[in-house]
Amino acid sequence: MTQKQLDESTEFLKSKGFLAPEIGIVLGTGLGKLVEKIQDPHIAHYHNIPFFPLATVEFHTGKLIYGTLEGKKVVVMQGRFHLYEGYEFYDVTYPIRVMKQLGITQLFISNAAGAINLNFKKGDIMLIEDHINLQGGSPLAFKNVAEFGDRFVDMSKPYDIEMCKTLKKIAIEKNISLKQGVYAAVVGPQLETKAEYRMLKTLGADAVGMSTVPEVIIANHLRLPVIAVSVLTDECDPDNLEPVNIAEIISTAENTEPKMITLFTELIKTL
Repeated sequence: MTQKQLDESTEFLKSKGFLAPEIGIVLGTGLGKLVEKIQDPHIAHYHNIPFFPLATVEFHTGKLIYGTLEGKKVVVMQGRFHLYEGYEFYDVTYPIRVMKQLGITQLFISNAAGAINLNFKKGDIMLIEDHINLQGGSPLAFKNVAEFGDRFVDMSKPYDIEMCKTLKKIAIEKNISLKQGVYAAVVGPQLETKAEYRMLKTLGADAVGMSTVPEVIIANHLRLPVIAVSVLTDECDPDNLEPVNIAEIISTAENTEPKMITLFTELIKTL
């Protein structure tokens, strides 16, 4: 990755009308309907953006969308990238760097995840308050990282405290049950074994997924305030584990999405 590549990606998007966005949003699996609320949308497909990776997962559409949401200029990733698609960490996080260079000052991230905490149920939303990186690497582990910011990034408070506080208040006001917990990021794409679920619980994870943590690390690297929520799509009880049903996971995410949209749009109003 070079600064020249980032500049070329950024200039291409500016030429398509992506001008001075304030908020970046990353939408996870089954969580794409937020874009329907964007006014005056400008759309750039990933395959047209210089140096952008391509989303290879069939339920990730692969578009960057710019427009107005609740009076703020936003740029939204409809479809993200994962290590399990064969990408490197810098590929997965490249769009975050581009959005920051376009001008965003806050980043919202969503994902679909499995509930490790058995007090959490399918269809719940969890505010990520901390995470465990089990992906075996870092998006900061490349030779010329110092050209883009500090190599040794502090992660004592990876999620923006003020935005988290505000989101909790919004959840109470809107009567939305908002769990809080620790997200463990694994590589995937296979789902976990019973023994792995037990391990994750022992480690202190409340939910598990295959994304988000690299983007959060880069947000901290860029000094970009970030908040993240998981839509819990299945219950990972090792003593009563059922075979995974991907269609059901997508359906659960879609059914829960309106609550997530409410949380994000109300948060945008406060910024």
